[in-house]
Amino acid sequence: MPPRRRNRAGTQAQLNEAARLADRLQHAGYTKRDIARIIDRDPSLVSQFYTKNKGAAFVPALREVLTAIETGGITDLPELTAIAARRITRRTTASGSRARVRGKAVLITPTGTGTGRVAAQAIASGSARLRPLIAEAARQGLRLAFTVRLAKTAYLHPSGSRTDSPGVRRDVTQRADHTEERSYGSAQTGGFDAADFARRVDATGGDVTAAVRQWLVETERIRPDAQILHLEIRTWRPR
Repeated sequence: MPPRRRNRAGTQAQLNEAARLADRLQHAGYTKRDIARIIDRDPSLVSQFYTKNKGAAFVPALREVLTAIETGGITDLPELTAIAARRITRRTTASGSRARVRGKAVLITPTGTGTGRVAAQAIASGSARLRPLIAEAARQGLRLAFTVRLAKTAYLHPSGSRTDSPGVRRDVTQRADHTEERSYGSAQTGGFDAADFARRVDATGGDVTAAVRQWLVETERIRPDAQILHLEIRTWRPR
């Protein structure tokens, strides 16, 4: 029996309006991650336009964004995000009050202290859940540091080397599985400007893993083919 062919026209007809608009944006060269950034939501929500019939609240914003692209020639993501924000409103309950929605998993204390960690599976997909932490730290003008774990052979300098960022062994953790954790930046050394790091993340399309790895390669701390196995981001308010 010959294989059944998928009826693309039929599938397209079954998509809700949000999914159809998302398809048009993808045909215009934007990824689902780009669309999520434009509507200021997690990329998983965009996928749910197709799988769970979600997205009705974002239809006006997506329509206006498409108009800006197709007739206004606007392509810059921050500009498109600002355009979408004008048309995105919170849902209301039956009584007319604003519905509660699940916020981003970002917790930064009044002192600016915040921490986010990811392991292998999240790292492989770009450590997306660390991006809101970095973005919020940038918004608040915080400082930032990070810890990475790689195979010992992936580092270009021996642990404790002053050429590398730690400089002293207390910022290095060696593990029995032949991996090693190294910390870059601290309150004592001043750390990194979160805004600068947020720009690096934006430049990689929101891929936090790629942004960290690129910095480590550019500053000649790890081998170009090295793979990050664990990543932790820490923030604090500068004095």
